[in-house]
Amino acid sequence: MRLHLLALLAKEPAHGYELKQALEQTFGNAYPSPNIGQIYVTLSRLEKDGLVRAVDVEQSNRPNKKVYYLTVKGRDLLEQWVDEPTEGPRVRDEFFMKLVLAPLTGIADRMALINRQRRHYLSIMGDLNDLMGRTDPDDRVAALLIEGAMLHLQADLDWLQRCQEDLV
Repeated sequence: MRLHLLALLAKEPAHGYELKQALEQTFGNAYPSPNIGQIYVTLSRLEKDGLVRAVDVEQSNRPNKKVYYLTVKGRDLLEQWVDEPTEGPRVRDEFFMKLVLAPLTGIADRMALINRQRRHYLSIMGDLNDLMGRTDPDDRVAALLIEGAMLHLQADLDWLQRCQEDLV
């Protein structure tokens, strides 16, 4: 969440609740609503690391609030994050390690593992379909996020089929 908050602060200074609302508005229901406590803990750490600075703003009929501003160091880190490629496919897949090693120990059968994992992926796919159905058709950001997750999941299901064909 650190870098997500820095990105929002690069747009404009904000306090914690504004950042929470910005995340919710930007990603819609496709992105789990962030916990406000976690946002403030993260902002505190960002301030301690010199990535943001906080300014107390007085309010006449409410308690004072802290408004956070991105620092030069924060902008540099954000630019570095944006410029770096995102992690690609995982070679050390946890499920594949189970699939190969568990049968060697006699703990599990490969077909049982594949079927359990397939059911899990299909359950997630169902949840994503439900989420897509509840997403505003005009909310392209949320729709693309859900669609991307579904495409990754479909690739994982195809790969499970390949594992079944080659290993069982």
